Amino acid sequence: MSADIAERLASLATKIAQQKATIETEEATKNAFVMPFISLVLGYDVFNPNEVVPEFTADIGTKKGEKIDYAIVKDGQVQILMECKHIGAPLNIKHASQLFRYFAVANARIAVLTNGDEYQFFTDLDAPNKMDEKPFLVVQVSDMDSALIPELRKLTKDAFDLDSIINAAEELKYVGELKRVLASQFSSPDADWVKFLTARVYEGAFTQKIRGQFTRLVEKAAKQFLNDRVNDRLKAALGGQAMIGDDESVSSPEASETAAEQAIEKVEKREGIETTLEELEAFHIVRAIACSEVLPSRIAQRDTKTYFGVLLDDNNRRPIARLWFNTSQKYIGLFDADKKETRHPIDSLDEIYQFADQIRKAVHFYD
Repeated sequence: MSADIAERLASLATKIAQQKATIETEEATKNAFVMPFISLVLGYDVFNPNEVVPEFTADIGTKKGEKIDYAIVKDGQVQILMECKHIGAPLNIKHASQLFRYFAVANARIAVLTNGDEYQFFTDLDAPNKMDEKPFLVVQVSDMDSALIPELRKLTKDAFDLDSIINAAEELKYVGELKRVLASQFSSPDADWVKFLTARVYEGAFTQKIRGQFTRLVEKAAKQFLNDRVNDRLKAALGGQAMIGDDESVSSPEASETAAEQAIEKVEKREGIETTLEELEAFHIVRAIACSEVLPSRIAQRDTKTYFGVLLDDNNRRPIARLWFNTSQKYIGLFDADKKETRHPIDSLDEIYQFADQIRKAVHFYD
C-alpha cells in the first residue's frame, strides 16, 4: 500500500508542477490539489459527506457559524480537521487560529494546515485537547521525503489508528525539530554548539580567544562537510567525476544545492543534453513504482542525447526503463530478463502506471 501512496504522491507532484502557476485562488487550490490529496493519498471519498465534510461548522462560544475547510470522519467521529491556504502561501501558526478553536470543540485529535503542496500535521502532545503550536509531521508533495511515506500512511483511511499516530507523533515532532536545529547550526553555529565541538578536538581552556578562533573553524568545517557531501552525490550521479573543487566554499545548505544545480547544468551543456521537466516527472513516476521493490536511493537517472535512462544502482548494465521523449510520439522502453528492450507508445505520463508490473519485475532481474 505504501508503494501505491508513493505512486499517487508522484502523480500529484507532477500535477502541482504543471498547474501551480495557473492557480490564483484558495478555492482553486482546494479543488486542484487538496481534494486529490484527501482522495488519492489519504483514501477518503470526498463526495461522501459521511467521510469528508466541506465547510465544516461548529458553534464555538460566542462565535457562531464559523467554518473550517474540511472535516474528515472515521467511524462516525470527526478525526481530522483541515484548513487550507492558497498554493504557494507560506504556512504560519498565525494562519491556524480556526484550527485552534475547533480542535477541542470537535474532539478531533489531528489538525492539518496546508497550502496544497505543504501539509503540516498537528496533535495535542503538550496539553490534552489543546492543539500544539508545532506540527509533529511536515510533508511537501512536490519534494517528498520517502522516509515520511510510512508515517503518512498511518493517516490513511485503511490504516487509520489514532493510538499509533499519537504514539509516533512525539518522536516525529522532535526528530523534525532536531533536523531544523542542525540545519541552523550548520549555517550559523551558536556559542554552545562551537563550545561543544571544540571540546571534542581541543584540550585547552575555552577562552574568549579560542572561542573566536573555533567559531570560524566550525563554520569552515561545516561548509566543507556540506561541500564534500554534495560532491559525493554528484560523483555518483555523473559517473564518478567530481564537479566542485576542493578549494571552493559553500556557505550554506542552499548554496550547496545551487552549486549542485550549476554543476549538473555544466555537464548537460557540455554534452549537448537537455533534460526536460517532462522527463524528470516521468522518472519520478517510474521510481515511485520501483520503490515497492527496492530503496528509492537505488533508482538512478542518466540522460543521453537520444533517451532518458532509469537505472538500478546507477549502473548502465542494469536498466529498468528508457524514456524516448525526443520525438513527437513518446515511448517507454521496458526490458525482459535477457535485457531485450520493447518500446511502448504513450500519449501521457499517466499511461506509465499501466506498466507498473513490468517495471517492478525489471528491478528483480539484477538481484
